[in-house]
Amino acid sequence: MPKKLYEDVPDGYPVCLHGDCPLAEDCLHRLAYHVLIGQSDILRVVNPNHCVKDHGCPYFRSATPVRCACGFTAMQQNMLPGQYRTFMAILVERFGRNSYYERRRGDILLSPQEQDVVRGALREAGVQETLDFDRYEEKVCWYE
Repeated sequence: MPKKLYEDVPDGYPVCLHGDCPLAEDCLHRLAYHVLIGQSDILRVVNPNHCVKDHGCPYFRSATPVRCACGFTAMQQNMLPGQYRTFMAILVERFGRNSYYERRRGDILLSPQEQDVVRGALREAGVQETLDFDRYEEKVCWYE
């Protein structure tokens, strides 16, 4: 994984001590260990007695980056006013007013699941064409 993608390890992110695990090279908890061991005086550690060194590990977090969307301001230009009011009402109910605007501007990245929520709101509002988000970024999902 490119180093740039996991430089932003959240403070206090739990690390894994199992370097001999077959999943270690693709687990964020293990990759975070390598970053945080050089930056932090205190580490949060996943209990080694609760880890399983196979695909059944409950703490495994894939280091594969996902395609996150940044903003959806351009979508409004392709909707009728009534469609936009419905679209906005659905998303404000789902995310809350402030969070809706933060996501709309691109201040909060939209995970693939949240992108599906926005696309569902478009369909519910009666938008037929496929509308793209303002831009996309590859990001690591530290938390679900």
